[in-house]
Amino acid sequence: MNNYAIILAAGKGTRMKSELPKVLHNVSGITMLEHVFRSVSALKPAKTVTVIGHRAEMVREVLGDQSEFVMQKEQLGTGHAVIMAEEKLADLEGQTLVIAGDTPLITGESLQNLVDYHRSHKNVATILTAEAENPYGYGRIVRNQNEEVTKIVEQKDASDYEQQIKEINTGTYVFDNKQLFEALKKITRNNAQGEYYLTDVISIFKEAGEKIGAYKLFDFNESLGVNDRLALATAEKVMRNRINKDHMLKGITFTDPENTYIDIDVDIAPDVVLEANVTLKGKTKIETGAVLTNGTYIVDSVIGEGAVITHSMIESSQIGKNVTVGPFAHLRPKTVLHEGVHVGNFVEIKGSMLGERTKAGHLTYIGDATVGHDVNFGAGTITVNYDGQNKFKTTIGDHVFVGSNSTLIAPLNINNNALTAAGSTICEDVPADSVAIGRARQVNKEGYALKKPHHPNNQ
Repeated sequence: MNNYAIILAAGKGTRMKSELPKVLHNVSGITMLEHVFRSVSALKPAKTVTVIGHRAEMVREVLGDQSEFVMQKEQLGTGHAVIMAEEKLADLEGQTLVIAGDTPLITGESLQNLVDYHRSHKNVATILTAEAENPYGYGRIVRNQNEEVTKIVEQKDASDYEQQIKEINTGTYVFDNKQLFEALKKITRNNAQGEYYLTDVISIFKEAGEKIGAYKLFDFNESLGVNDRLALATAEKVMRNRINKDHMLKGITFTDPENTYIDIDVDIAPDVVLEANVTLKGKTKIETGAVLTNGTYIVDSVIGEGAVITHSMIESSQIGKNVTVGPFAHLRPKTVLHEGVHVGNFVEIKGSMLGERTKAGHLTYIGDATVGHDVNFGAGTITVNYDGQNKFKTTIGDHVFVGSNSTLIAPLNINNNALTAAGSTICEDVPADSVAIGRARQVNKEGYALKKPHHPNNQ
């Protein structure tokens, strides 16, 4: 029997105090909606329908053609949102998962367990529940003396007795698809909120004598719905701990996992060492044996086997085997460092490729350059790649020695085995095996300092 899924993602999320739709706020590198969609995908649904409303095009763009979409122009409650999916699903045989798009911590495993429970117990409706230490604000699960679910009551409609119940509704359900849409025709707005509650279908099924079940989550954290920035921070912390635990079990060393920040799509090989305050974002990949020291920040980059990155920032770059970077280096997008390259302190590289064993030890800027192997950059070297309107390229051959405080004005070619003298401004191509000197001639004025007031003889 087919699975179907409805993801509720139409709300603005007023308590987030943001122009961004609530479901598009990020948790560990991807939106809450994407987290939910990935978990739902574990069910292999024949159809996934996402209900959109506030800033609909932004939400649609996140999932693209992975989902079908329906519009909820007025937000009149969860029941109303599900009714919007009727045109896509109402006549289909199977069971339908309904889940909110602001529950990023729910796992695919838990959703699969929910669906399996629903099928094995032959329920018409199964509610995903959890035990809450503080259930305030949640809908409560009301059971009879036989522990059968009789209804779900919302906080604002709950009696004093019902408010003491700790088993809460997570807002995730599985229904017999056809019976769900039949029951939705009978719900009303006769409640404190004046909305169409999806939970009212539970009472409708109960009155009709249908079988209703509840599957309780093992981990309450999975039930967290994010309605404000406090809950968003909590979700981020829980997800971060989950990600870090998974990496540690796969053979990665964390010196301080509580203060290491890794996005969900980061790929890390065994025997990598991560010190405290390391941040790895986007689709970063760290290969075996790499060491990332305190304060390193890497985005969408590949760090090669055995590389050592010391307190540096790397963005959209490719770092080869046994490369050393830092401290205080900044590798900007489209930087490629081949095996054995050394980039030292206060070096910035952008849009450049450095060949094997090339070294830029300190205080250097390399932009829009192609550099051969075994090149040495002296301290204070600058590639001048921008004239205020256009970017120009510098090409440096193999075994070139660039003297300290050289200024290389692009477009420029420095050929194999050439050398630039310290303090030179180089604006013409340098032939292979040549020495280029481009600096003012030194003139010494002997005795001239005696005329200056600051000279000791004049005090």
